[in-house]
Amino acid sequence: MGRGMQGLMSLTIKDTTSLYESYMPFIKGGGLFVPTHKKYSLGDDVFIRLTLMEEAEKLPVPGKVVWLTPAGSQSGRVAGIGVQFNDQTDVVRTKIETYLAGALDSDRETSTM
Repeated sequence: MGRGMQGLMSLTIKDTTSLYESYMPFIKGGGLFVPTHKKYSLGDDVFIRLTLMEEAEKLPVPGKVVWLTPAGSQSGRVAGIGVQFNDQTDVVRTKIETYLAGALDSDRETSTM
C-alpha cells in the first residue's frame, strides 16, 4: 500500500438501517461500504475497526477495496469505498447478517445499490 496508516479506519454503525445501507452482501464473502473522502484505489488493503450497535468490542475487519464512489458522484451518493471482507472475517459477516435477518431481501436502496 505504501501510504502508512491511511488503510486503517474506524467505522461505527449504530442501528440496523445504517448497517443495511452499508452492508454489501453481493460481494463474495460480504463487504461494507465505508464513507470517506480519502483517496483509495481498487485492490488497496485496508483494516477497519468496526463498532456494531452498542457493542463495546471493536471488531477487526481486514479487507480489500473493491468499490469506489467518488465525491460528487451521480444520484448524490455518499463518497466512500466498498471493502470486501477477507477469509478471516466470517465471524463479522455472520454477526452482521444476524443483525440484518429478514432485511437482506428488501428492495430498499443502500449506499451502493
